[in-house]
Amino acid sequence: MHSYEATTHGAPGGPTTPAAPAPVHVPIPVRLSLTQFTRPSDVDGSLRGELAGCWAAVVDAGGAVIPPDCPPPPVTPAALRPAVDRLVESLAPEHGRLLTATLDSTLAGWLVLRREAHPLEAHCGVVNHVQTRVGLRGRGVGAALMRRVRHVAQEDMGLERLKLSVRAGLGLEHFYRKAGWTEVGRWPGALRLSPGDDRDEILMSLAL
Repeated sequence: MHSYEATTHGAPGGPTTPAAPAPVHVPIPVRLSLTQFTRPSDVDGSLRGELAGCWAAVVDAGGAVIPPDCPPPPVTPAALRPAVDRLVESLAPEHGRLLTATLDSTLAGWLVLRREAHPLEAHCGVVNHVQTRVGLRGRGVGAALMRRVRHVAQEDMGLERLKLSVRAGLGLEHFYRKAGWTEVGRWPGALRLSPGDDRDEILMSLAL
């Protein structure tokens, strides 16, 4: 487990769903603690509960992937706890990392980084589950996580390229482009949210 301090400046910096215009305000610097976890034993029950709680809130706000064994929204943290446990149990220094952002001892956001398993793709990593606590969006949490995961991938895991996919229709691709990612393709209509609501799966890449 390794921690890192970062200062953000309140600019929109995390994947969010479209929202009504908000009053203009002066950004306030935010001090975040960024931590990476490399082993299941490092992630205690309390943190697993926080991860599930953050995930549930983001799902209910329309902005996160729902595990196959989870009921449709609204969801509870308890419904997502098995998925959190699976993610945590897959952690290993060479193959999978969990990155968290903490603000004033409160989980502010998190993501998962894993190395591709196939030998032909082992130089690549996949970023999943990028999310910011709903009440802390727009404060640079997501941007700080994306900067940190780039460093961890390159310097700690020796990866050369990162991949991720996002759902069309939420504007998330614009957030990742600002972080240096490039859209490399789409699977048209690959994600069916409900009958008559098919979305493209946007494929993005980042050379390290």
